[in-house]
Amino acid sequence: MTARPGRWTGARLLAGALAAALLPAGCGLPDVADLPLPGGRPAGPGYTVTAEFGDVLDLVPRAAVKVDDVTVGSVEKISLDGWHARVRLRIDRGVRLPANATAAVRQSSLLGEKYVAVAPPSAEPPRGDLGDGDLIPLSRTTRGAEVEEVLAALGLLLNGGGLAQLRTINAELNRALAGREPALRDTLTQLDTFLGGLDRQKADIVRAIDALDRLSGRLARQRQVVGDALDSLAPGLTVLARQRAQLTKALTALGRLGTVGTRVVEGSRADTVASVTALQPILEQLARAGDDLPKSLDFMLSFPFPPNVTGAIVGDFVNLSITADLDAATILANLVAAAPAPAPRTSRPATSTGPRPPATGDPARPGAKPGGVLPGLPGLPDLPLLKCLPDLKDFPAIFTPPKECGLPAGCKLLKPGSAVPLGGLLLPKGLVPQGTALPAGTELPDGTVLTAECVLPVTGAVLGQVGDLTDVLGGGLIP
Repeated sequence: MTARPGRWTGARLLAGALAAALLPAGCGLPDVADLPLPGGRPAGPGYTVTAEFGDVLDLVPRAAVKVDDVTVGSVEKISLDGWHARVRLRIDRGVRLPANATAAVRQSSLLGEKYVAVAPPSAEPPRGDLGDGDLIPLSRTTRGAEVEEVLAALGLLLNGGGLAQLRTINAELNRALAGREPALRDTLTQLDTFLGGLDRQKADIVRAIDALDRLSGRLARQRQVVGDALDSLAPGLTVLARQRAQLTKALTALGRLGTVGTRVVEGSRADTVASVTALQPILEQLARAGDDLPKSLDFMLSFPFPPNVTGAIVGDFVNLSITADLDAATILANLVAAAPAPAPRTSRPATSTGPRPPATGDPARPGAKPGGVLPGLPGLPDLPLLKCLPDLKDFPAIFTPPKECGLPAGCKLLKPGSAVPLGGLLLPKGLVPQGTALPAGTELPDGTVLTAECVLPVTGAVLGQVGDLTDVLGGGLIP
């Protein structure tokens, strides 16, 4: 045991007296600083470190400071700072300790002296160096258990602290589990299975916890944003709370409206179907009209002149321009040929679904007769037009009319959707116009293509009609 400071003072005086008696005259006394300190650590150069403790027990100044049970210094001073004790330690300068070192108040034996043990940290890697004036905070200091505390805890355990109840607990467990061994065994088996499943899913559980940690961290970083969002919801929730009765009435009325609407739809289903069915012919005719309807509406705004003539009207007269493509060989050939007269325009019945010849003969083809027939060749009877057209229900890819039809050689009808050959003619509306080998007004499927041989050559004849304003307004001059 280390002697108390008072005893050490008397020992130093006695040692001084003996030294004075033994030393020869003329020799001085040794310096007190050179005398050995408690614990056997001689005095010398060192550095001081302050450690904070929640309880220093009966630690006294000049107590030893040890590292790995080797005395490396002593306690210089113990002071009180609030509810904590501050212990100033003096450590030999040659002892190197990390900056995050720990300190603990320990006891050399059961009844031995108290000392301060300084050691590197065990829960984290050492870092830095502990220097003069550094502080070991309260979070890195501990103290050992006192003998009195151990004996008090043992007395509490042995004197009605729970040891006497072990027999009662054992008896109650035996009584509770008696006859239930299979159920208990099954419970333990299920618990083992459950724990095994948890052990196999340990990686997934750790990953889920890590993900939850990341989510919690992100929410923590966005705490201000979340708080502002929640604060912004408060006025809206207040308005909804005040209008709860109105919202309830609106939802109830909406339910009744749905019931009434269902009843109305069911009651008018037959009429709705009939209306839609009645609209089908109109929609079909509008679909067949295609671009003609908007063009007609555009023409109505500038009637009786076409829309593109507005730029040619200057004052009270109209500027007209003509572009002529003159071919001397074609003109000379047409001069010796009879130009066909224009055929009257025929209407297209809306309910027609098959080929329909024009109501009158086609003046464009001399010898064509009314009734939908083509002129017969010399010595052959007239051939009905239907035999010169393909079956519209099974339109072939390429239809070549029979030779008896008297059509030009190479005149063919191509199925709708076919590529238009050079010099050919596409029938977007399925109505054969003037200037072809077929009678004008013949109806074919929309998109039918005529080859170049079916188109008659252009002649040099000029057709004109004379009429007044009433004829123009009535459309009499439009061929």
